Amino acid sequence: MASELVVFLGPTMQQSEAARILDAIYLPPAEQGSVVRAVREYLPRAIVLVDGSFGTVPAVRHKEILWALAKGIPVFGAASIGAIRAAELAAVGMQGYGFIYRWYLQTPLADDDEVAVAMCPPELGAAALSEALINIRLTLGRAMLAGLLSPQERRRIEEMARRMHFVDRSYPRLLAEARSAFPRSRAGTFQRLADWLPSGKIDRKREDAVGLLTRLARFRELPGKRQSTQAFRLTEAWAYDLDAAGLWDDDMASILADE
Repeated sequence: MASELVVFLGPTMQQSEAARILDAIYLPPAEQGSVVRAVREYLPRAIVLVDGSFGTVPAVRHKEILWALAKGIPVFGAASIGAIRAAELAAVGMQGYGFIYRWYLQTPLADDDEVAVAMCPPELGAAALSEALINIRLTLGRAMLAGLLSPQERRRIEEMARRMHFVDRSYPRLLAEARSAFPRSRAGTFQRLADWLPSGKIDRKREDAVGLLTRLARFRELPGKRQSTQAFRLTEAWAYDLDAAGLWDDDMASILADE
């Protein structure tokens, strides 16, 4: 009988901190096959997708989320790849939460790069090693409203951040580049910004993750339990993905034959 919640979490916030908010099984960032493995191993009453791996491994597939939904398992997403997949699959039953999810839902051509960060290996806790562009952009907007930057300075620094590869984005690196690009007379501006950042910067990814976990912890019954609005169909491409992830065996073939 399904009883546990499964949460895929990594650089957005520490699993130990998340566990103090929501009692769940916490797994490393999802990749191709992770949702299928979680369903087979835990038969969870819900899946929460926050973080995922990509680049060095195939990203978590839409098809496996649709498969979980078709089995009656609610899937929630927020903050990072969870927000992206929830926006992409909102029409077929995946449930999104938070500012970043709503932004992706309303911005069809938004880049996945907005939430991408470098991270430690899962064995070392999958901690973030760079800063998400969406956090940087929101922080620069707050700094402008606080009078620390002019609108022109905010736009120019934001473009500097956008041009950086996601693994290189950090506030120290961005400030160093800004100091080189602007006249020396603006040095005081960037020192004030550096002094303000520890207390003033925004971590919207973390805020959205905390919000979703807190919301789920408050409900005895999961809100809006849904299934996919489309009939699930096994495709040759997905069978290939399962095989590539080491998940295609007699048990999986039997499970899919019953779908």
